[in-house]
Formats: sequence, C-alpha cells, structure tokens
Amino acid sequence: MHIKTCIAAACLALALLTACSSYPAGGDTATYILVRHAEKATDPPNDPPITEAGQQRAQRLADGLKGTRLDAIYSSPYQRTRQTAAPVARAQALTVIDYVPDDAATFATRLRANHPRGTVLVVGHSNTLPPLARALCSCDVADMDERIYGIRYTIRMDADGRATLAETRD
Repeated sequence: MHIKTCIAAACLALALLTACSSYPAGGDTATYILVRHAEKATDPPNDPPITEAGQQRAQRLADGLKGTRLDAIYSSPYQRTRQTAAPVARAQALTVIDYVPDDAATFATRLRANHPRGTVLVVGHSNTLPPLARALCSCDVADMDERIYGIRYTIRMDADGRATLAETRD
C-alpha cells in the first residue's frame, strides 16, 4: 500500500510539472508601463536635466518597480527622460533604448511587435504619452497637464489582444 501511495504521488507531481511547463515564461500577456519624466529644470530650455526632486522621483520609480521584471526600457532621447529611466535601468541591469516620440501609432506597433509578452517601461512626455496610450489600447485617454508629474499609465494586453488601462499618480 505504501508503494502505491508513493507511485500515485509521483505520478501526480509529474502531471503537475508537465502541465505547468506547458505555459510560456511570462504568460501570454504584455504590460506596457508609460511614465512621464520626472521634474525638470528650466535650463537649458531645449534639453533640461531633472531636478533634485526629479532624481528622487526617478529613484522612487526604480524602487517601486523592484518586484517587476522588465524586458525592456525605452526613453525618448532627452536628458530628462534618460535620467528618469537610469535608476530603473541600473536596478534591472538593462540598457535604455532610445525611441523617437513623434509617431505614437508607429511606436505602438513596434512595441507590440517586439514585446508581445512581458513587461516594458516607456519614459516619455506629457504630450507624447497620452497618444501612445491611445494607440496601444484603443481607449480614451485624457491629455496630461504638463504641470503634473508622477503620472503613470499601465496597459495590460491579454492573450486575445484585449487591453485594460490603469492610470495612477504617485
């Protein structure tokens, strides 16, 4: 009787392992986290760095994403976005990938094609993130007030391509 119990337990364990191993790593979902850059200085006017408050916000972003395994980090090619992404990139041992924020629809298509599963962080601007969120999820997204920092959109795509959007602020 004892041997039959052990064999049954081993068979059950093997069945569970086989069932679990059939699921791809990261599941069949994609998550896109869109974050506005942190507080910026006023000089130089064309490409200002982030302020001390911005550095603290960027570090809070990195701390808040510690439990989230990112597959990629994208940033527009400006100091303020790169500096916002830098603490996250260091913490996750990832290289920040530049993107041009001019064409939201094209970039959304690129994100979906390159990252159909997993989690991606995109650091952008008050005038570029709402159009990107709209393009990714086909949902209503209000324009951002450029005076407000700490806005984050989290867009989750399920296996059937249905999107959900959550907007948060820190």
